[in-house]
Amino acid sequence: MNKTETKPYLDLHDHVIQQLAIHDITPSEIGEIVYDLQKDYILQLTPALATDAVEHVLAKREVQNAILTGLALDSLANEKLLPEPLQTIVENDEGLYGIDEQIAMGITSVYGSIGITNYGYLDKVKPQLIGRLNQHKGGRVNTFADDLVGAIAAAAAARIAHSHPQEVHDNFGIKD
Repeated sequence: MNKTETKPYLDLHDHVIQQLAIHDITPSEIGEIVYDLQKDYILQLTPALATDAVEHVLAKREVQNAILTGLALDSLANEKLLPEPLQTIVENDEGLYGIDEQIAMGITSVYGSIGITNYGYLDKVKPQLIGRLNQHKGGRVNTFADDLVGAIAAAAAARIAHSHPQEVHDNFGIKD
């Protein structure tokens, strides 16, 4: 490739959206998680605003890199192309593996430490899309995908909270 040719992955945002779609993940589904997480604290929040926050998270290069890495590992595991014992570990989403959560944790703090708290909650309750991905239906490996979705949602919720600090303060019943 010479210097005048562009690399096909130059627009990483579009590539990330395509990769998410291959794994049956859309920004609007992640936005639904964000909306449900924040609607009681940001009263004017709409699903469209929640999805917009997801898009802002997806625009960050460090987020894009984490997503591409995790989804590539899931894809390789689905094709049984990882070396053993890694193939079995990823395929079975072994609890002590933890690398899936470590990659996701890189996303959680792009809008502050509240993203880490949000992620812990989402990883525990596994709402909506996160729960569906975690079920590994049809033998499909989603070891990284479910954690990535949780981290993206957690970061988007943090972005929203930081955009509306007074409303969060008031709706939590915090007294000065």
